[in-house]
Parts: sequence; C-alpha cells; structure tokens
Amino acid sequence: MRTRYFGNRVFLYGFLYISTFCRNQCSFCYYRGSNELPERYRRDATEIIGAAQSLVESGVHLIDLTLGEDPLYYANQDFEPLIQLVKAVRQVTDLPVMISPGAVPADVLSKLARCGVSWYACYQETHNRRLFKRLRPGQNYEVRLQNKALAAELGLLTEEGLLCGIGETAQDIAESIEAMRSLQVSQMRAMTFVPQAGTPMAAREKPDPLRELLIIAVLRLIFPDCLIPATLDVDGLAGLHSRLAAGANVVTSLVPPDFGLAGVAQKSLDIADSRRTTAGILPELEKLGLRAASTEDYLSWLEARRRYIKEARNHKTRI
Repeated sequence: MRTRYFGNRVFLYGFLYISTFCRNQCSFCYYRGSNELPERYRRDATEIIGAAQSLVESGVHLIDLTLGEDPLYYANQDFEPLIQLVKAVRQVTDLPVMISPGAVPADVLSKLARCGVSWYACYQETHNRRLFKRLRPGQNYEVRLQNKALAAELGLLTEEGLLCGIGETAQDIAESIEAMRSLQVSQMRAMTFVPQAGTPMAAREKPDPLRELLIIAVLRLIFPDCLIPATLDVDGLAGLHSRLAAGANVVTSLVPPDFGLAGVAQKSLDIADSRRTTAGILPELEKLGLRAASTEDYLSWLEARRRYIKEARNHKTRI
C-alpha cells in the first residue's frame, strides 16, 4: 500500500530540540517538570539556526522544532522569542517547518501559521480520557484536541501521536484511529513506551515492540496516502528496518552530529558515531530498496495534501 501511493520514496526529517524545561508532569516523560535527573537547557537562536542550516545541507525535507511546555513562554504567555526563532529558521532554510510546542494559546497558533509553519504536532498519546488523565495529569484533554482542529482551520497540517504499551486496549487504538480520521490528521506516529528514571512509570516493563509495528501497519492500511514516521527514538537504526517494513515512510529525529538529542526517550542512540544523519540513513534505505525522496517530491505532497483537506472541509461545510 505504501508503494502504491509513494513508490520507493521516503521522507527525512531533521530534528532540533529547543528546550528541555517543561511545566507539565507527564507520568511517562523523563523531562516532566519535577524530575531532577535530566539535563535542562534552552538552545539559543544562533545555535538553532546554525544546526538548521547544517540539516538543510545534509538533505532533509523538513525541520522539526520541538520543546516542552517551557514555563519561560507559558508563564507570561510571551511566545514572541519562539515566533521570531521560527521566522529565522524559515528564512535561512526555506524548508517546511514542523512546530511541536505543546498546547499553545490560539493566538500563538495563528501567529505561527502566519510565519509560514507547515505542521503542528500535539500528541494526545491516547484518546481514552481516563488513560489520558493518568498519563498527562493536570492537562486538558479537550484543549489539546481542539488545538489540532484549530491548526487545521488555520491551514496547518497536523500530526497525532499514540504511545504504545501504556495500558491501552485494542478498542482504545480503534477509537484513536477514528479520532485521527475525524481530525483529518496528515501524519500519525506510533511509539513504544520507554520506562524513564525519575518518573511514576519508571518500574513499568517495556512493552512488546511488535505492538508498535502492528499499529503502524494498520495505520498504513487505513491512511494509505498519509505520512507515518519510523521513529529512531526507541531503538535507533536497529529498529529502522522493521518500522519501514511495517509501512512507515518518514524517518524522523535526524540530527547534526554534534548537536545531541536531549529531550527524547533515548537521547544517545546512534548519536556519538553520527549515524543519526542523512548520510547514515541512506545506506539503510538502500538495503530495503528504498530511497530518499527529493525536496520537490515532499513539497508536491504537502501542496496536494493541503488542497485535499481544504476541499474536504469545503465539502463538509456545504453538506
């Protein structure tokens, strides 16, 4: 099904984590606000822009700017530094940008859309409200969901994410798929839970990795024309082949060799030896008969997807 819609082309995403400070207390996350173990940092604009330029030179198709719900922005609702950073990255790279800043206020989403951001990622992790409450205590389920709907109204494409092995049932997964269909999500991620020190779920056993692969395969069958990431954050390059074989068509979390990946579940996997780069990925794609798409391929898909969603929304309005 992936071959029918995308041929042997795979898209590559560069990843830059801006801040590891977060006001939230997610039960599964190493960077929850109260955890005293992780390294905390805020990358400065010069560092981010330089890393973004390096990623462009390496041949990625998109720059993913990610951060926790940093109190620096959320306490005073002043997101201007973030907005200016996004503008600068857009200017120096001329590539599509994905922004993953948490459940930002509606006016901030509007400003990001006007900056030329292409994607908004905001994961529920589950659409079972009781489970959501355990995973994201103190957070508003509806706000996160409505932010994705608002982003779509503003012309942004949206990404949703499911966390695997955290107590979800098959019914929960089915309901998440229906939610993604209703929201017209354009990229959907499944990722296996990794127990993290200093969190309430630290002692939980790491789940069967087959679950993530099955979810990827089901997502590909149900959303054949959408983007599905093969994340490197759980197993590094060792897990890339199985995720691509399951139907994924995006390789995420590629980083400049010296930038590091603090902020994700497995921050050291294949980083020190520069394997989380475009150059490190291309031989792995070739082994599977796949190739990196061109930038033109990616931009063409983005434009076609935007047209499709706009027409679908117009049709729904007429009905």
